[in-house]
Amino acid sequence: MERVRMRKLTKKYYFSVEGETEKWYLDWLQDLINNSDASCKVSFNSKVEKDPVKYVKGLSIQGKTTVFHFYDYESNESDYQKQFEKVMDRMREAENLGKTIKYQFGYSNFTFDLWIILHMTNCNASFSHRKQYITPINRAFGEKFQNMDEFKEENNFKRCLKKMDLSNVIAAVDRARKIMQRNQDNGYTLYQYKGYQYYKENPSLTAWEAIEKILKDCELIV
Repeated sequence: MERVRMRKLTKKYYFSVEGETEKWYLDWLQDLINNSDASCKVSFNSKVEKDPVKYVKGLSIQGKTTVFHFYDYESNESDYQKQFEKVMDRMREAENLGKTIKYQFGYSNFTFDLWIILHMTNCNASFSHRKQYITPINRAFGEKFQNMDEFKEENNFKRCLKKMDLSNVIAAVDRARKIMQRNQDNGYTLYQYKGYQYYKENPSLTAWEAIEKILKDCELIV
């Protein structure tokens, strides 16, 4: 007698993200998990929206919900620093809209491209400008992009995603955790703002924490 296959539970996750590459990545990850041996299915409500308040106002949810916000720490210059702090201000405002929202910050210093590189290799060098990521990207993916804009063209970016699988995602989480542990071991200042924490040193990132939670929820890592 044929065994009846149990339908997997679907868990929903919410993301507001800074740019298209973050959205494409999350769409790719959702499909990757849903076509794996994960213990559950996932559904990502992800939207390119730099303003957390605008994102939350558009949500129709009940009960306590965690929202992850992916945003880049692009520079130590004062203008970028003010913008970075404004994003954290807006996350706190979004939590006070009466929708039982908890915002979790997934920043990347300098950019989300750091997180992508970590899927393929370590990236421990401290860069002075975000455009310098093109060298490790080309090395990691065996490409010859002239600049970051070319890498971020939809077809090019998605071609790089196709070169990876879940083992790369799991490896990226491990590499990212080691970067943050090394920052702590080096005695770097962990800045606090509105309850959120971040390092000004590059590289550093917390975008991996959201992905780690999802992988654990789906029993893909322990």
